[in-house]
Amino acid sequence: MDEKLINYGGQAVIEGVVMRGRQAMAIAMRNPTGEIVTHTETLGGIYKTGIVKIPFLRGLILLWDSLALGMKALNLSANTQAGTDEKIEGPMLFVTYGISLILAVGFFFLVPAGIGQLFERFLKLTPWLCNLIEGFTRLLFLILYIWLIGLMPDIRRVYGYHGAEHKTINAFEFGAELTPENVKRFSVQHPRCGTAFLLTIVLISILIFTLLGPLSLLWRLITRVLFIPVIAGIAYEYIRWTSRHLDHPLVKIITKPNLALQSLTTREPDLAMLEVAITAFKTMKAAETQAENLEKG
Repeated sequence: MDEKLINYGGQAVIEGVVMRGRQAMAIAMRNPTGEIVTHTETLGGIYKTGIVKIPFLRGLILLWDSLALGMKALNLSANTQAGTDEKIEGPMLFVTYGISLILAVGFFFLVPAGIGQLFERFLKLTPWLCNLIEGFTRLLFLILYIWLIGLMPDIRRVYGYHGAEHKTINAFEFGAELTPENVKRFSVQHPRCGTAFLLTIVLISILIFTLLGPLSLLWRLITRVLFIPVIAGIAYEYIRWTSRHLDHPLVKIITKPNLALQSLTTREPDLAMLEVAITAFKTMKAAETQAENLEKG
């Protein structure tokens, strides 16, 4: 059960799905002709270090997973649809990651912090109340962003593949045979979803930043950046703990907001989308087996 709960996850990309295990990841995509093409990679680097076993620090793995692997998978899926073999590698890859990270931090952390400071300065509200306003502004930004991009037809299809990814992992954890017809009956929601991780980060940030009390604008902005790894570590441990206790009545209650937000980031997939998600999962499992056999010599 530990294998099922912790080690398998994924995300949706353009006309495809990424599945990640302990030692490998796989991407399955439909090309413009309708064929399913796959790409596999063995996970290395940070995944092989001792940090993956250290509570709170291992939450940084999920941040890296969401950004680095996600950007690489998105690049591959976009190139598949365009029919090109161009790759973002080396310095350009890190520049792309850096720009994405800066934009995300700026929009979801620094802009709400600035809004909170404006309320404190011009409306003369207490710092504690302004910190709360900042936090709920951040939450509003997250929800509005997810909802607005979901109005785009291409993103709606990505959300359909997101639902297919969840259904496939839910079916695997249930022990069902992975066929489109079987997988279709499972839920599009999953408690370890990246959406749940993002929402948890925002909610924990409301608590932590409120407790910091009054700060100058400079220190408000600095702390919002410096505390991101801390908040991510706490959020990961929270998601990990709730995943292990899903049958507990209290856990069922406290995970409802995370599952509810997924109604914005998932759509009911068709059988063709499910076929892609299943292919990604089976390809990843095969790559995992191959990597384990190589380790054994």
